[in-house]
Amino acid sequence: MDRRHFFTGAATAVAAASVSRVALAALPDAHTQSSTATAAPLLPPDGRPYNPVVTLNGWTLPWRMNGNVKEFHLVAETVVREMAPGFKVNMWGYNGQSPGPTIEVVEGDRVRIFVTNRLPEHTTVHWHGQRLPNGMDGVGGITQPHIPPGKTFVYEFVARRPGTFMYHPHADEMTQMAMGMMGFWVTHPKARHPLIAEVQRDFCFLLGSFDVEPGSATPKVNTMTDFNTWAFNSRVFPGIDSLNVRRGDRVRIRVGNLTMTNHPVHLHGHEFEVTGTDGGPVPKTARWPEVTTDVAVGQMRQVEFIAGEEGDWALHCHKSHHTMGPMGHAVPTMIGVDHRGIAEKIQKLVPDYMVMGDKGMADMGAMEMPLPDNTLPMMAGQGPFGPAEMGGMFTLLKVRRDQRPGDYRDPGWFRHPAGTVAHEVPGDSAPPATSPATPPATGAPDASVRKPSGHAH
Repeated sequence: MDRRHFFTGAATAVAAASVSRVALAALPDAHTQSSTATAAPLLPPDGRPYNPVVTLNGWTLPWRMNGNVKEFHLVAETVVREMAPGFKVNMWGYNGQSPGPTIEVVEGDRVRIFVTNRLPEHTTVHWHGQRLPNGMDGVGGITQPHIPPGKTFVYEFVARRPGTFMYHPHADEMTQMAMGMMGFWVTHPKARHPLIAEVQRDFCFLLGSFDVEPGSATPKVNTMTDFNTWAFNSRVFPGIDSLNVRRGDRVRIRVGNLTMTNHPVHLHGHEFEVTGTDGGPVPKTARWPEVTTDVAVGQMRQVEFIAGEEGDWALHCHKSHHTMGPMGHAVPTMIGVDHRGIAEKIQKLVPDYMVMGDKGMADMGAMEMPLPDNTLPMMAGQGPFGPAEMGGMFTLLKVRRDQRPGDYRDPGWFRHPAGTVAHEVPGDSAPPATSPATPPATGAPDASVRKPSGHAH
Protein backbone atom coordinates (compact mmCIF):
# COMPACT_ATOMS: atom_id res chain seq x y z
CA MET A 1 0.00 0.00 0.00
CA ASP A 2 1.08 3.58 -0.69
CA ARG A 3 1.87 5.07 2.72
CA ARG A 4 1.95 8.58 1.23
CA HIS A 5 -1.79 8.32 0.73
CA PHE A 6 -2.24 7.92 4.47
CA PHE A 7 -0.20 10.97 5.34
CA THR A 8 -2.02 13.20 2.86
CA GLY A 9 -4.38 15.33 4.86
CA ALA A 10 -3.52 13.61 8.15
CA ALA A 11 -3.16 16.92 9.94
CA THR A 12 -6.80 17.75 9.15
CA ALA A 13 -8.22 14.28 9.81
CA VAL A 14 -11.41 14.41 11.84
CA ALA A 15 -11.32 12.36 15.05
CA ALA A 16 -14.33 10.56 16.50
CA ALA A 17 -13.37 12.20 19.80
CA SER A 18 -10.63 14.47 21.07
CA VAL A 19 -7.19 13.02 20.25
CA SER A 20 -3.97 14.97 20.34
CA ARG A 21 -2.41 16.20 17.09
CA VAL A 22 0.76 14.36 18.10
CA ALA A 23 -1.13 11.05 17.94
CA LEU A 24 -2.44 11.94 14.48
CA ALA A 25 0.91 13.09 13.12
CA ALA A 26 1.99 9.63 11.94
CA LEU A 27 -0.39 6.77 11.42
CA PRO A 28 0.58 3.19 12.26
CA ASP A 29 1.22 0.83 9.37
CA ALA A 30 -1.87 -0.46 7.57
CA HIS A 31 -1.04 -4.16 7.45
CA THR A 32 -2.78 -6.12 4.72
CA GLN A 33 -3.40 -9.76 3.91
CA SER A 34 -4.32 -11.51 0.69
CA SER A 35 -3.88 -15.18 1.62
CA THR A 36 -7.06 -17.14 2.37
CA ALA A 37 -5.23 -19.67 4.56
CA THR A 38 -5.61 -19.78 8.33
CA ALA A 39 -2.72 -17.72 9.72
CA ALA A 40 -0.68 -18.90 12.68
CA PRO A 41 -1.57 -17.26 16.02
CA LEU A 42 0.04 -13.85 16.51
CA LEU A 43 2.14 -14.10 19.65
CA PRO A 44 2.14 -10.67 21.35
CA PRO A 45 5.52 -9.01 20.78
CA ASP A 46 4.84 -6.34 23.40
CA GLY A 47 2.14 -5.13 25.76
CA ARG A 48 0.38 -7.43 28.20
CA PRO A 49 0.87 -11.17 27.48
CA TYR A 50 -2.05 -13.41 26.42
CA ASN A 51 -2.76 -16.72 24.71
CA PRO A 52 -3.73 -15.78 21.13
CA VAL A 53 -6.66 -17.02 19.09
CA VAL A 54 -6.58 -18.63 15.65
CA THR A 55 -8.96 -17.05 13.12
CA LEU A 56 -10.34 -19.66 10.73
CA ASN A 57 -9.18 -18.70 7.20
CA GLY A 58 -8.15 -15.34 8.62
CA TRP A 59 -5.50 -13.50 10.64
CA THR A 60 -4.88 -11.14 13.57
CA LEU A 61 -4.10 -7.46 12.98
CA PRO A 62 -0.62 -6.37 14.22
CA TRP A 63 -0.35 -3.21 16.31
CA ARG A 64 2.25 -0.82 17.60
CA MET A 65 2.72 0.47 21.14
CA ASN A 66 2.66 4.26 21.39
CA GLY A 67 3.55 4.87 25.01
CA ASN A 68 0.93 2.89 26.92
CA VAL A 69 -1.56 2.87 24.03
CA LYS A 70 -2.03 -0.05 21.63
CA GLU A 71 -2.55 1.41 18.14
CA PHE A 72 -4.19 -0.34 15.17
CA HIS A 73 -4.94 0.81 11.63
CA LEU A 74 -8.02 -0.48 9.80
CA VAL A 75 -8.56 0.35 6.14
CA ALA A 76 -12.13 0.02 4.84
CA GLU A 77 -11.82 -0.87 1.16
CA THR A 78 -13.08 -2.94 -1.74
CA VAL A 79 -11.62 -6.45 -1.78
CA VAL A 80 -11.88 -9.67 -3.75
CA ARG A 81 -12.44 -12.72 -1.55
CA GLU A 82 -11.84 -16.19 -2.88
CA MET A 83 -14.68 -18.05 -1.14
CA ALA A 84 -13.55 -21.41 -2.54
CA PRO A 85 -10.95 -22.39 -5.15
CA GLY A 86 -12.08 -20.86 -8.45
CA PHE A 87 -14.92 -18.85 -6.90
CA LYS A 88 -14.09 -15.19 -6.26
CA VAL A 89 -16.53 -12.55 -5.02
CA ASN A 90 -16.31 -8.76 -5.05
CA MET A 91 -16.72 -7.62 -1.46
CA TRP A 92 -16.08 -4.72 0.86
CA GLY A 93 -13.85 -5.40 3.83
CA TYR A 94 -10.82 -4.29 5.78
CA ASN A 95 -7.08 -4.53 5.13
CA GLY A 96 -7.38 -6.69 2.04
CA GLN A 97 -9.95 -9.20 3.23
CA SER A 98 -13.52 -9.91 4.24
CA PRO A 99 -13.96 -10.43 7.10
CA GLY A 100 -11.36 -7.97 8.28
CA PRO A 101 -8.54 -9.03 10.59
CA THR A 102 -9.21 -10.09 14.15
CA ILE A 103 -8.29 -7.49 16.77
CA GLU A 104 -6.82 -8.97 19.96
CA VAL A 105 -6.29 -6.91 23.10
CA VAL A 106 -6.10 -7.48 26.84
CA GLU A 107 -8.55 -6.33 29.48
CA GLY A 108 -7.48 -2.87 30.63
CA ASP A 109 -5.61 -2.00 27.42
CA ARG A 110 -6.11 1.52 26.08
CA VAL A 111 -6.61 1.05 22.37
CA ARG A 112 -6.49 3.59 19.56
CA ILE A 113 -7.87 2.47 16.19
CA PHE A 114 -7.31 4.58 13.09
CA VAL A 115 -9.90 3.92 10.38
CA THR A 116 -9.11 5.03 6.83
CA ASN A 117 -12.03 4.97 4.40
CA ARG A 118 -11.18 3.85 0.87
CA LEU A 119 -14.74 2.90 -0.02
CA PRO A 120 -16.77 4.79 -2.63
CA GLU A 121 -19.14 6.01 0.13
CA HIS A 122 -18.98 7.08 3.78
CA THR A 123 -18.74 4.53 6.60
CA THR A 124 -18.27 4.14 10.37
CA VAL A 125 -17.14 1.34 12.68
CA HIS A 126 -19.31 0.08 15.53
CA TRP A 127 -17.50 -1.91 18.23
CA HIS A 128 -20.22 -4.49 18.87
CA GLY A 129 -20.60 -5.39 22.56
CA GLN A 130 -17.97 -2.99 23.94
CA ARG A 131 -18.43 -0.65 26.89
CA LEU A 132 -16.98 2.67 25.77
CA PRO A 133 -17.70 6.42 25.63
CA ASN A 134 -20.87 7.11 23.64
CA GLY A 135 -19.00 9.14 21.04
CA MET A 136 -16.85 6.11 20.20
CA ASP A 137 -19.78 3.77 19.53
CA GLY A 138 -19.68 4.28 15.76
CA VAL A 139 -23.33 5.00 14.87
CA GLY A 140 -23.18 7.40 11.94
CA GLY A 141 -25.22 10.56 12.38
CA ILE A 142 -26.04 9.72 16.02
CA THR A 143 -22.76 9.41 17.91
CA GLN A 144 -20.35 10.72 15.26
CA PRO A 145 -20.14 12.20 11.77
CA HIS A 146 -19.76 9.66 8.99
CA ILE A 147 -16.23 8.99 7.75
CA PRO A 148 -16.13 10.43 4.21
CA PRO A 149 -14.24 8.62 1.43
CA GLY A 150 -10.52 9.37 1.61
CA LYS A 151 -10.58 10.45 5.27
CA THR A 152 -9.20 8.89 8.44
CA PHE A 153 -11.02 8.94 11.79
CA VAL A 154 -9.67 7.64 15.08
CA TYR A 155 -11.42 5.81 17.92
CA GLU A 156 -9.93 5.51 21.40
CA PHE A 157 -11.21 3.69 24.47
CA VAL A 158 -10.22 1.21 27.18
CA ALA A 159 -11.06 -2.47 26.67
CA ARG A 160 -12.96 -2.70 29.91
CA ARG A 161 -14.09 -6.32 30.03
CA PRO A 162 -12.81 -9.63 28.64
CA GLY A 163 -14.89 -11.44 26.05
CA THR A 164 -15.77 -12.16 22.44
CA PHE A 165 -16.94 -9.25 20.29
CA MET A 166 -17.27 -8.02 16.69
CA TYR A 167 -16.89 -4.85 14.67
CA HIS A 168 -18.96 -3.71 11.68
CA PRO A 169 -20.32 -0.51 10.10
CA HIS A 170 -23.32 1.42 11.39
CA ALA A 171 -23.63 3.28 8.09
CA ASP A 172 -25.58 2.04 5.07
CA GLU A 173 -25.60 -1.32 6.85
CA MET A 174 -27.78 -3.09 4.30
CA THR A 175 -25.12 -2.51 1.65
CA GLN A 176 -21.93 -2.60 3.67
CA MET A 177 -22.64 -5.69 5.76
CA ALA A 178 -24.15 -7.52 2.77
CA MET A 179 -20.86 -6.82 1.00
CA GLY A 180 -18.90 -8.45 3.84
CA MET A 181 -17.82 -5.61 6.15
CA MET A 182 -17.27 -7.24 9.52
CA GLY A 183 -14.50 -8.41 11.79
CA PHE A 184 -13.79 -10.25 15.05
CA TRP A 185 -12.59 -8.72 18.33
CA VAL A 186 -11.23 -10.68 21.31
CA THR A 187 -10.41 -9.11 24.67
CA HIS A 188 -8.31 -11.51 26.75
CA PRO A 189 -8.42 -11.46 30.58
CA LYS A 190 -5.50 -9.63 32.22
CA ALA A 191 -5.12 -12.30 34.90
CA ARG A 192 -6.58 -15.64 35.89
CA HIS A 193 -10.36 -15.37 35.72
CA PRO A 194 -12.69 -17.66 37.68
CA LEU A 195 -15.04 -18.04 34.69
CA ILE A 196 -12.49 -18.12 31.85
CA ALA A 197 -10.51 -21.36 31.59
CA GLU A 198 -7.08 -21.74 30.06
CA VAL A 199 -7.33 -23.59 26.75
CA GLN A 200 -4.82 -25.21 24.40
CA ARG A 201 -6.68 -24.22 21.19
CA ASP A 202 -8.78 -21.10 20.75
CA PHE A 203 -10.53 -20.68 17.37
CA CYS A 204 -12.84 -17.93 16.10
CA PHE A 205 -14.88 -17.19 12.97
CA LEU A 206 -17.87 -15.19 11.79
CA LEU A 207 -20.97 -16.50 10.03
CA GLY A 208 -21.76 -14.69 6.78
CA SER A 209 -24.39 -14.88 4.04
CA PHE A 210 -24.33 -13.65 0.45
CA ASP A 211 -26.58 -13.72 -2.58
CA VAL A 212 -24.33 -14.27 -5.59
CA GLU A 213 -26.10 -15.18 -8.81
CA PRO A 214 -24.49 -17.90 -10.99
CA GLY A 215 -21.87 -16.39 -13.24
CA SER A 216 -21.68 -13.13 -11.30
CA ALA A 217 -19.14 -11.89 -8.78
CA THR A 218 -20.92 -9.17 -6.77
CA PRO A 219 -23.47 -9.94 -4.01
CA LYS A 220 -27.02 -8.63 -4.37
CA VAL A 221 -27.31 -6.22 -1.47
CA ASN A 222 -31.12 -5.89 -1.55
CA THR A 223 -31.67 -9.54 -0.63
CA MET A 224 -33.44 -9.89 2.72
CA THR A 225 -33.80 -13.64 3.34
CA ASP A 226 -33.15 -15.71 0.19
CA PHE A 227 -29.36 -15.93 0.34
CA ASN A 228 -27.66 -18.72 -1.59
CA THR A 229 -24.10 -18.70 -0.25
CA TRP A 230 -23.50 -19.39 3.46
CA ALA A 231 -20.00 -19.05 4.84
CA PHE A 232 -17.60 -19.40 7.76
CA ASN A 233 -15.39 -16.32 7.59
CA SER A 234 -16.40 -15.73 3.96
CA ARG A 235 -15.21 -19.21 2.94
CA VAL A 236 -17.43 -22.10 1.88
CA PHE A 237 -16.73 -25.82 2.10
CA PRO A 238 -14.61 -27.36 0.70
CA GLY A 239 -12.64 -24.10 0.88
CA ILE A 240 -12.89 -23.88 4.69
CA ASP A 241 -9.86 -25.02 6.67
CA SER A 242 -10.24 -27.71 9.33
CA LEU A 243 -9.75 -27.11 13.07
CA ASN A 244 -6.74 -29.27 13.93
CA VAL A 245 -6.22 -30.21 17.58
CA ARG A 246 -4.41 -32.66 19.82
CA ARG A 247 -6.39 -35.33 21.64
CA GLY A 248 -6.94 -34.18 25.21
CA ASP A 249 -6.74 -30.47 24.36
CA ARG A 250 -9.26 -28.13 25.91
CA VAL A 251 -10.69 -26.36 22.86
CA ARG A 252 -12.57 -23.08 22.65
CA ILE A 253 -14.54 -22.08 19.55
CA ARG A 254 -15.93 -18.53 19.29
CA VAL A 255 -18.66 -17.95 16.69
CA GLY A 256 -20.28 -14.63 15.75
CA ASN A 257 -23.36 -14.23 13.56
CA LEU A 258 -23.79 -11.26 11.24
CA THR A 259 -26.19 -12.94 8.79
CA MET A 260 -29.95 -12.37 8.51
CA THR A 261 -31.01 -15.58 10.28
CA ASN A 262 -30.05 -17.85 13.17
CA HIS A 263 -27.63 -20.76 12.82
CA PRO A 264 -27.72 -23.91 14.99
CA VAL A 265 -24.01 -24.78 15.05
CA HIS A 266 -23.54 -28.51 15.63
CA LEU A 267 -20.41 -30.48 16.56
CA HIS A 268 -20.11 -34.24 16.03
CA GLY A 269 -18.46 -36.66 18.43
CA HIS A 270 -18.21 -34.36 21.46
CA GLU A 271 -20.32 -32.48 23.98
CA PHE A 272 -19.55 -28.85 24.78
CA GLU A 273 -20.69 -26.11 27.11
CA VAL A 274 -21.53 -22.54 26.16
CA THR A 275 -19.03 -20.69 28.36
CA GLY A 276 -19.47 -17.15 27.05
CA THR A 277 -21.53 -14.75 24.98
CA ASP A 278 -20.96 -11.19 23.82
CA GLY A 279 -22.38 -10.25 27.22
CA GLY A 280 -19.47 -11.92 28.99
CA PRO A 281 -18.57 -15.26 30.61
CA VAL A 282 -21.48 -17.54 31.53
CA PRO A 283 -21.67 -18.44 35.26
CA LYS A 284 -20.77 -22.09 35.81
CA THR A 285 -24.15 -22.79 37.37
CA ALA A 286 -25.85 -21.69 34.13
CA ARG A 287 -23.93 -24.04 31.83
CA TRP A 288 -25.11 -27.42 30.57
CA PRO A 289 -23.83 -29.97 28.04
CA GLU A 290 -24.87 -29.50 24.42
CA VAL A 291 -23.92 -30.71 20.96
CA THR A 292 -25.71 -27.84 19.16
CA THR A 293 -25.98 -24.18 20.08
CA ASP A 294 -28.17 -21.69 18.26
CA VAL A 295 -26.37 -18.47 17.35
CA ALA A 296 -28.97 -15.79 16.65
CA VAL A 297 -28.51 -12.66 14.56
CA GLY A 298 -26.03 -10.27 16.12
CA GLN A 299 -24.95 -12.77 18.78
CA MET A 300 -21.67 -14.37 19.80
CA ARG A 301 -21.37 -17.84 21.30
CA GLN A 302 -18.25 -19.28 22.90
CA VAL A 303 -18.18 -23.05 23.39
CA GLU A 304 -15.60 -25.25 25.11
CA PHE A 305 -14.93 -28.99 25.28
CA ILE A 306 -12.21 -31.57 25.77
CA ALA A 307 -11.20 -33.10 22.42
CA GLY A 308 -11.33 -36.65 23.70
CA GLU A 309 -12.31 -38.59 20.58
CA GLU A 310 -9.93 -39.11 17.68
CA GLY A 311 -11.24 -38.67 14.18
CA ASP A 312 -12.52 -36.19 11.61
CA TRP A 313 -15.65 -34.73 13.20
CA ALA A 314 -18.10 -32.54 11.30
CA LEU A 315 -18.74 -28.98 12.52
CA HIS A 316 -21.57 -27.29 10.66
CA CYS A 317 -24.78 -25.30 10.67
CA HIS A 318 -27.68 -27.70 11.16
CA LYS A 319 -29.94 -25.91 8.69
CA SER A 320 -29.45 -28.39 5.87
CA HIS A 321 -29.73 -25.86 3.02
CA HIS A 322 -26.87 -23.90 4.60
CA THR A 323 -24.56 -26.85 3.84
CA MET A 324 -25.70 -27.28 0.25
CA GLY A 325 -23.88 -24.48 -1.46
CA PRO A 326 -25.52 -22.23 -4.06
CA MET A 327 -28.88 -23.53 -5.22
CA GLY A 328 -31.85 -22.09 -7.05
CA HIS A 329 -34.75 -21.53 -4.68
CA ALA A 330 -37.25 -21.63 -7.57
CA VAL A 331 -36.24 -25.10 -8.81
CA PRO A 332 -39.33 -27.34 -8.49
CA THR A 333 -39.19 -30.65 -6.61
CA MET A 334 -39.19 -33.47 -9.18
CA ILE A 335 -38.53 -36.48 -6.95
CA GLY A 336 -40.35 -39.51 -8.34
CA VAL A 337 -41.10 -37.90 -11.71
CA ASP A 338 -39.95 -39.87 -14.77
CA HIS A 339 -38.28 -37.29 -17.01
CA ARG A 340 -36.86 -39.64 -19.62
CA GLY A 341 -39.21 -38.99 -22.51
CA ILE A 342 -39.49 -35.25 -22.08
CA ALA A 343 -35.79 -34.83 -21.21
CA GLU A 344 -34.71 -36.38 -24.51
CA LYS A 345 -36.95 -34.01 -26.46
CA ILE A 346 -35.63 -30.98 -24.55
CA GLN A 347 -32.02 -32.07 -25.08
CA LYS A 348 -32.53 -31.96 -28.84
CA LEU A 349 -33.26 -28.25 -28.48
CA VAL A 350 -30.99 -27.56 -25.49
CA PRO A 351 -28.06 -30.03 -25.57
CA ASP A 352 -26.81 -29.03 -22.08
CA TYR A 353 -30.19 -29.67 -20.41
CA MET A 354 -29.91 -32.07 -17.45
CA VAL A 355 -32.58 -33.78 -15.36
CA MET A 356 -32.46 -32.34 -11.83
CA GLY A 357 -33.58 -34.10 -8.72
CA ASP A 358 -35.77 -36.97 -9.98
CA LYS A 359 -34.23 -39.32 -7.39
CA GLY A 360 -32.97 -36.72 -4.91
CA MET A 361 -30.22 -34.12 -5.00
CA ALA A 362 -27.21 -36.27 -4.10
CA ASP A 363 -26.19 -36.91 -7.72
CA MET A 364 -25.86 -33.18 -8.40
CA GLY A 365 -22.47 -33.00 -6.72
CA ALA A 366 -21.03 -35.57 -9.13
CA MET A 367 -22.59 -34.25 -12.35
CA GLU A 368 -20.30 -32.60 -14.86
CA MET A 369 -22.86 -29.96 -15.64
CA PRO A 370 -21.51 -26.93 -17.52
CA LEU A 371 -21.58 -23.89 -15.25
CA PRO A 372 -21.06 -20.20 -15.93
CA ASP A 373 -17.63 -18.84 -15.10
CA ASN A 374 -17.07 -18.04 -11.41
CA THR A 375 -19.96 -20.24 -10.27
CA LEU A 376 -19.65 -22.51 -7.24
CA PRO A 377 -21.16 -25.99 -7.75
CA MET A 378 -23.46 -27.45 -5.11
CA MET A 379 -22.22 -30.04 -2.61
CA ALA A 380 -18.71 -30.06 -4.06
CA GLY A 381 -16.82 -31.48 -1.07
CA GLN A 382 -14.93 -34.77 -1.30
CA GLY A 383 -13.88 -37.11 1.50
CA PRO A 384 -11.78 -40.29 1.70
CA PHE A 385 -14.86 -42.42 0.95
CA GLY A 386 -16.30 -40.33 -1.88
CA PRO A 387 -18.47 -37.23 -2.31
CA ALA A 388 -19.20 -35.47 0.99
CA GLU A 389 -22.31 -33.83 -0.51
CA MET A 390 -21.66 -30.75 1.61
CA GLY A 391 -20.94 -27.11 0.90
CA GLY A 392 -21.33 -23.77 2.64
CA MET A 393 -21.21 -23.75 6.45
CA PHE A 394 -19.35 -27.00 7.00
CA THR A 395 -15.88 -27.95 8.17
CA LEU A 396 -14.09 -30.58 10.26
CA LEU A 397 -12.64 -30.82 13.74
CA LYS A 398 -9.60 -33.08 13.31
CA VAL A 399 -8.52 -34.69 16.59
CA ARG A 400 -5.20 -36.59 16.63
CA ARG A 401 -3.19 -38.08 19.46
CA ASP A 402 0.09 -37.20 17.72
CA GLN A 403 -0.76 -33.57 16.85
CA ARG A 404 1.98 -31.57 18.56
CA PRO A 405 1.09 -28.76 20.97
CA GLY A 406 0.82 -25.52 19.02
CA ASP A 407 0.82 -27.34 15.65
CA TYR A 408 -2.17 -26.24 13.56
CA ARG A 409 -1.22 -28.06 10.34
CA ASP A 410 -3.80 -30.30 8.67
CA PRO A 411 -2.92 -33.91 9.57
CA GLY A 412 -4.77 -35.33 6.56
CA TRP A 413 -7.61 -37.83 6.67
CA PHE A 414 -8.09 -39.97 9.77
CA ARG A 415 -6.84 -43.56 9.58
CA HIS A 416 -9.61 -45.57 11.16
CA PRO A 417 -8.63 -48.58 13.28
CA ALA A 418 -9.64 -51.91 11.80
CA GLY A 419 -13.28 -52.77 12.31
CA THR A 420 -14.40 -49.22 13.16
CA VAL A 421 -15.90 -48.15 9.80
CA ALA A 422 -19.52 -48.82 8.84
CA HIS A 423 -19.57 -51.34 5.99
CA GLU A 424 -21.83 -53.26 3.69
CA VAL A 425 -23.51 -56.42 4.95
CA PRO A 426 -22.47 -59.31 2.66
CA GLY A 427 -25.10 -61.36 0.89
CA ASP A 428 -28.37 -60.50 -0.79
CA SER A 429 -29.72 -56.96 -0.90
CA ALA A 430 -32.28 -55.87 1.66
CA PRO A 431 -35.84 -57.12 1.09
CA PRO A 432 -38.38 -54.66 -0.34
CA ALA A 433 -40.30 -52.53 2.08
CA THR A 434 -43.74 -53.89 3.03
CA SER A 435 -46.89 -51.89 2.37
CA PRO A 436 -48.94 -50.63 5.31
CA ALA A 437 -51.95 -52.69 6.30
CA THR A 438 -55.14 -52.04 4.30
CA PRO A 439 -57.67 -50.11 6.41
CA PRO A 440 -61.00 -51.82 7.20
CA ALA A 441 -63.37 -51.78 4.22
CA THR A 442 -66.27 -50.59 6.34
CA GLY A 443 -64.62 -47.23 6.93
CA ALA A 444 -64.85 -47.83 10.67
CA PRO A 445 -61.92 -46.57 12.76
CA ASP A 446 -59.06 -49.01 13.16
CA ALA A 447 -59.37 -50.56 16.59
CA SER A 448 -55.65 -50.00 17.15
CA VAL A 449 -56.03 -46.23 16.86
CA ARG A 450 -57.38 -44.46 19.90
CA LYS A 451 -59.76 -41.63 19.10
CA PRO A 452 -59.08 -38.49 21.15
CA SER A 453 -61.76 -37.85 23.72
CA GLY A 454 -63.15 -34.67 25.12
CA HIS A 455 -62.96 -32.68 21.85
CA ALA A 456 -65.90 -31.45 19.85
CA HIS A 457 -65.79 -31.99 16.07
